Amino acid sequence: MTRLHHFAFFDEGSKKEIRRTILKAISIPGYQVPFSSREMPIARGWGTGGLQVTLSIIGKDDVLKVIDQGSDESVNAVNIKKLVEKTTGIAITEGTAEATIIQSRHRIPEQPLTEGQVLVLQVPAPEPLRSVEKSERQTKILHAEEEYSGAWLQLFEQIMKYGQTKTGADHPVYVADRYVMAPSPIPRFDNHKMNHSEALILLGAGREKKIYAVPPYTDVRSLAFEDYPFTVESFVEQACHLCGATDTFLDEIIDADKDKVYYQCNDSHHCLAQVNGAIKGKGDISYA
Repeated sequence: MTRLHHFAFFDEGSKKEIRRTILKAISIPGYQVPFSSREMPIARGWGTGGLQVTLSIIGKDDVLKVIDQGSDESVNAVNIKKLVEKTTGIAITEGTAEATIIQSRHRIPEQPLTEGQVLVLQVPAPEPLRSVEKSERQTKILHAEEEYSGAWLQLFEQIMKYGQTKTGADHPVYVADRYVMAPSPIPRFDNHKMNHSEALILLGAGREKKIYAVPPYTDVRSLAFEDYPFTVESFVEQACHLCGATDTFLDEIIDADKDKVYYQCNDSHHCLAQVNGAIKGKGDISYA
């Protein structure tokens, strides 16, 4: 039977070019390295950058986990898994600990990552200075000169207007005390997971044609003023209604029929694992 595609979709030349870009990104933590973004069988804006990184580094012995905003079963996550599985034949898992490569959109898993794992984050807007400087040429100069007053000014204006920073997701971070980096649209709650992470973190932006990285055990800190320290989303006095967790990122669920609001872990697999671990001798449960 004739194979109609290369292993992991790309030809070897394409994978080598992307891997060279990844190596350069690892060598200069937080620096955005341009690359020749390929056409993919999914639309740009649906994770093509992260997918290109994953397809370029994946091997036959790897195990892949794909999540989208904490869910293993979203349309985006399922379609990416189908493409990778069809073009590689590798094992797919929902377990964070079992995965060697984790591709994610908008979240870092709740379970701490370990040495040997690779986290690939999908990035829509890799340039943290784009909102203050539209010129790509000029942002390159600002990064080269380590001129980040525009990023600081944005935070200052938010404090003056709202009494606190209002960045929501994608709060900029300093990497290795050198580059200001967009961490992808992860919530502020996840920023600290990048700091001295045991896993390699790769970030890919297909539409913007950029790859950047945070090597293991790299210092990553969120931008903040000394008198207005960085804060994360607060879920004080709230707990997941399924597993009872109080230390995870929670989604607010509104039940209009019952006129009730409850909270649930955003990381669906982590939550389910906690529930199944707590119910011993009663069999596993699911969200179905």
